[in-house]
Amino acid sequence: MPQDADPLDACTVDAVDVHAFEVPTDGPDGKEQDGTLEWDATTLVLVRVHAGGRTGLGYTYGDVSAATFARSQLVPVIEGASVGSPAALSRRMAARMRNAGRPGVGAMALSAVDVALWDLKARLLDLPLVRLLPAQHDRVPVYGSGGFTNYPLDRLADQLGGWVGQGIPRVKLKTSRRPEHDAGRLTAVREAIGSGPELFTDANGALGRKEALYWAHRFHDEWDVRWFEEPVGSADLEGLRMLRERGPARLEITAGEYAFTAQDFDNLVEGPAGPAVDCLQADVTRCGGITGLLEIAGLSAVRHLDLSAHCAPAVSAHAFCAVRRLRHLEYFHDHVRVEHLLFDGTLAPEGGTLRPDTGRPGLGLDVKWADAEPYRVHGTRPS
Repeated sequence: MPQDADPLDACTVDAVDVHAFEVPTDGPDGKEQDGTLEWDATTLVLVRVHAGGRTGLGYTYGDVSAATFARSQLVPVIEGASVGSPAALSRRMAARMRNAGRPGVGAMALSAVDVALWDLKARLLDLPLVRLLPAQHDRVPVYGSGGFTNYPLDRLADQLGGWVGQGIPRVKLKTSRRPEHDAGRLTAVREAIGSGPELFTDANGALGRKEALYWAHRFHDEWDVRWFEEPVGSADLEGLRMLRERGPARLEITAGEYAFTAQDFDNLVEGPAGPAVDCLQADVTRCGGITGLLEIAGLSAVRHLDLSAHCAPAVSAHAFCAVRRLRHLEYFHDHVRVEHLLFDGTLAPEGGTLRPDTGRPGLGLDVKWADAEPYRVHGTRPS
């Protein structure tokens, strides 16, 4: 080997295994609702990549089809490949999946594999992932997120009030499934958390443009809401821009969790009328993994827009330390439950932030196979 060669270049992928676990929700009657969707389970698709006697893991949240996509389209690309450059492997996977479909399920599968490759490289170097990345922060502020539209008022108030009691100074509830009920829900939450903490809302694209504008003013004026996420569908760029321009100045319009490629994010921030959002959101388990997130972080910096992390706290706590214009991370009820159930090494907020564990290599996660097995819907337990 040449003297200046990277020893990781000679380390190649020995094997890849793919799993999926479907965890029932703990909502009323086993269901949870937001403005546009009802669900009874959350599915985590897990990818593990093995090389050099170490194993890296990555995951995404979506349908089990992301597991079969990863197995059929992406695993053949990385088997036998050197592990020194996850970004180069990510480009090769993206090229392979062109005709199979890059956005949606394809992007989620790619994200899981990409995260696993970065985690593997960090473990091979015996570094925490945050130290492998170009980190600009050592912790990520969080906001408590849940507040589903089918929660009774007491559970709604207890959940959001509980986060504030833990020192999290900002919380979010789902709205707009039955707008006529939102005034009572917001009043109950504001009374539970007090006047100081920031209050966020998320309509999940449930409203029309003018209805969203009406509620934007009410949310702000009556309950001091400062964040209105996806008031209209995230593909309605004209509607988002209208709300950003005509809504209250202190109420931010946000979107981006369903952006899968760098171009999707560019569409949200470019255009003759200016950006469609006040703050971008990105999901590292959807937007191309850590490789994709680093590209998007550069876009947010150039456009002078903050970037907020959508969910997947165990990965996001490391990845978003590398985002210069970091705003915060969505500490989402469902994902917190699933990650605590399936992994050892998950993080808990302290002082309203998540700080990556620098005493463990990679993401610091290990799969709790015995606990995970009852929820398996794809793959087989490693021997």
